[in-house]
Amino acid sequence: MEAQFSKEEMLKKLGDRIKQLRINKGYSSYEYFAYEHNISRAQFGRYERGEDLRFSSLIKVINALDLTLAEFFAEGFD
Repeated sequence: MEAQFSKEEMLKKLGDRIKQLRINKGYSSYEYFAYEHNISRAQFGRYERGEDLRFSSLIKVINALDLTLAEFFAEGFD
């Protein structure tokens, strides 16, 4: 049987993962992280809350976190 995930469930997991990785990098404030990496602070806040984001935006965030796609998706998506 194929696993089914709702869009909302996956976006929540993405947001949780982005937030945890940002905190792991030593940034207590999402606004400071976003500012330092030239990402809109309002937009980055929406990403962490699990609101919809484009794949190109996700790549920008993953690059800012200095990770590969495999590293980003290695945890939090099972």
